[in-house]
Amino acid sequence: MKKINVITLGCAKNRVDSEHLAAQVAAYGYRICFDSDSTDAKVVVVNTCGFIGDAKQESIDTILNAVAAKQAGAIEKLFVIGCLSERYADELREEIPEVDDYFGARDLTGVVEALGAEFSAERATERLLSTPKHYAYLKISEGCNWRCGYCAIPLIRGKHISVPMEELLREAESLAAKGVKELMVIAQDTTYYGVDLYGRRALAELLEKLCRVEGIEWIRLHYAYPTDFPQDVVEVMAREPKICKYLDIPLQHLSDNQLSLMHRRHTKAEALSLIARLREAMPDMAIRTTMLVGYPNESAEDFEELCEAVRSLEFDRLGVFPYSEEEGTFSATKLSDNVPQRVKEYRAEHLMHVQSGISRRKNEARVGRIERVIVDGRQGDYYVARSQYDSPEVDCEILIPAAKRRLLRGRFYTVRITDADDYDLYATIVTK
Repeated sequence: MKKINVITLGCAKNRVDSEHLAAQVAAYGYRICFDSDSTDAKVVVVNTCGFIGDAKQESIDTILNAVAAKQAGAIEKLFVIGCLSERYADELREEIPEVDDYFGARDLTGVVEALGAEFSAERATERLLSTPKHYAYLKISEGCNWRCGYCAIPLIRGKHISVPMEELLREAESLAAKGVKELMVIAQDTTYYGVDLYGRRALAELLEKLCRVEGIEWIRLHYAYPTDFPQDVVEVMAREPKICKYLDIPLQHLSDNQLSLMHRRHTKAEALSLIARLREAMPDMAIRTTMLVGYPNESAEDFEELCEAVRSLEFDRLGVFPYSEEEGTFSATKLSDNVPQRVKEYRAEHLMHVQSGISRRKNEARVGRIERVIVDGRQGDYYVARSQYDSPEVDCEILIPAAKRRLLRGRFYTVRITDADDYDLYATIVTK
């Protein structure tokens, strides 16, 4: 059988696209490997990211490395898909003509046919997982309607398009049948789900139905836009035991001046009110957010206001990104990129320093607690596990000594937290 090496860059939404692509071509006898640097596969597909400058550069570097492998005879065919080629296909064809063909982020049919297969609508919900088999991402919609001032996603992925609920349930059932126990629900904005299909926000209804899928034990919600956050989603998260008490809700800033310039459609007061509402309904909820620093006209006062809000709100998880100008966006065309790069980097580092102290205090508060965890694998002398408060790859890991007992990947265990540092926890198995 022919082999294809599918290299995926960027976010989990790209990962889902790669997994759907893999299922389509695997039906035609191809053997798929993901992100391998030691495969003898003669065909390579690079699924690119085009969100920010660093991601673009990583995508270009990956393409050039594959081109070098092709010129050396290590591979025969090279195809590029995803966000970068969606937006810059003409430029890429001119600058890197060694690639056999470029396809956009929404042209799955084109790349499937270029690989010698035929796209099948009947297999649209099928996937070959690139994650460990016990968890998977479920992409519930494509695109975004918000058009935040800094964001190129609507230019790349287009307007918000929800996946019909029946398709998502079939996909979830298929994943559960393959052994998936944890679903990460993702989209550019999960809370907007259903508006285009049903004339209303239907995320709460979808979550309730996903909770009924046999075999799924944890459901985790990512990328929730804060404006007009649906109250029924808060209620179903609080009510349903399968839904992790965890929310990824990118706030981006907590200065009204910056929120207005970013076209975020909500105020600082509204964001604070939402956080209070979530914590009142679920006192043990872990809230992950991201902040963007160095956006045009961010003053020292704006930044200090952000830092003070982060100190006060004590988010459980926080990521920080220095602003990078993206052509075609509001901020690139209407505002001046007037915060020096060194200031952007200092502010990002400083805010993460603020957060590191918060993270350590919160982790230390968990020492002595009994928690349910799922084991993701083993690294050296430890098994690596997560609680309901932690998403894979981005959040805390719970490290369990491997010498004392053999644990199985994808199994749930009860542990006692024994120690903590800034971003990791240590635990031992509680013997029943």
